[in-house]
Amino acid sequence: MLRYLITLQATDKEGLIEEIANKISRYGGNWLDSEMCSIDGIFAAILQIELSQTHWNDLLKDLLAIDTLSLTHAQTSKLETDLKQVQFRLVADDRIGLVQNISNKLHALNINIERFSSQYETASHTGIALFRADFTVSIKDEQEEELTQALYDIGDDVVLDKIEE
Repeated sequence: MLRYLITLQATDKEGLIEEIANKISRYGGNWLDSEMCSIDGIFAAILQIELSQTHWNDLLKDLLAIDTLSLTHAQTSKLETDLKQVQFRLVADDRIGLVQNISNKLHALNINIERFSSQYETASHTGIALFRADFTVSIKDEQEEELTQALYDIGDDVVLDKIEE
């Protein structure tokens, strides 16, 4: 069994995830990890699956038969690492360049972002525009304090929480 990372995009419609899952199951594929969302009527997904190489081309052909669906794919492998994954939630006043500031701070510390999800929202009690990001990073134990300080240095409005699983 090989691992594949697939990115999908299509006009959102009822039953789309079920249709994708049925096609993967039809070829004996194992759905491992995924992130999916619908934004302004467009469905987007990132899936990691395990599948026999002998069924890969048939699955691709079947997935591409879904109306309006486009996809990219790559074969992956599980990496062994001595880094730990840590989850954070950052909330700050929304402003231009905030994601750039966050990614610049992490890059300067040689920290890789494994997962990043952000939302725009308004504070219920003030109506102030807020930016919220939930993200997972791979770090060495000794980097956690330095990372936390770097993120707080973005601005006085930053609220940062470490998410314990």
